[in-house]
Amino acid sequence: MITTSIIVPCYNQEKYLRETLDSVLAQTSPDWECIIVNDGSTDNSEKIIDEYCQKDSRFIKLNQHNQGLSASRNNGIKQAKGTFILPLDGDDKIGTQYLELAEKEFAKTPQPKLVYCKAEFFGAKNEYWDLPEYNYEKLLFLNHIFCSAIFKKEDYLKTSGYDTDMKLGYEDWEFWVQLLRKDDIVVQLDSIQFFYRQREDSMVKSLHESKAKRHQMEWHIFTKHRDIYGQMLNSDMSLAEIEHVFQLRQTLKKIKKTITYKTIYKVERAIRSLF
Repeated sequence: MITTSIIVPCYNQEKYLRETLDSVLAQTSPDWECIIVNDGSTDNSEKIIDEYCQKDSRFIKLNQHNQGLSASRNNGIKQAKGTFILPLDGDDKIGTQYLELAEKEFAKTPQPKLVYCKAEFFGAKNEYWDLPEYNYEKLLFLNHIFCSAIFKKEDYLKTSGYDTDMKLGYEDWEFWVQLLRKDDIVVQLDSIQFFYRQREDSMVKSLHESKAKRHQMEWHIFTKHRDIYGQMLNSDMSLAEIEHVFQLRQTLKKIKKTITYKTIYKVERAIRSLF
């Protein structure tokens, strides 16, 4: 019986793909399938995929013309036979116990809607990824769950899937906004089981370095889910008003980075400690 389907989109990942697939092979939980979506790769990625399919029948190849990350995930999930879904990009890695620990959490009552873990960066930067504690309201304005969290396929089918219009990035954030509601249980495992590769040429790095691209993708999310943001803000706010709230948040983030703010914050904490 297949418990978890791991979906690996792959576009020209010959340099990293073996590391990703080896991390899947090393899982302590054996009841998985790994659907590798070859998104029109022009390098030797398909040869590597074929190599792993021959090595272990739990690897499955899905070929398609180049359609992008979101479509690759959606197409892979459509073919998935597992109860649970784990998206895993073709240059990242998972820890050996990720599936085992997540499956134990899903066996609990009440059942969580989403399970993820602690994480580390590797590659161009090697350090612990200090993720904020999960908070639904915070998630609506700042994504703090990486793409390789685990969810049930039946819950995925209640959404419209990963947004294929979000080709610049943040498609995982938009999917979490679709998937989750305020009262849903989200569990972060107390274990480092995800390793996020840092690359100088990554799509995420390009997005973070471009304010215009970030704003475009963020505004796409806010516009698409106007009803959710309106409920959270407890009003029938217009898109312009929601954008104003977003701009205030951006301003506050900049203020918090200033020396003046940090100094005042330290003084305030020192004064509070006296009482």
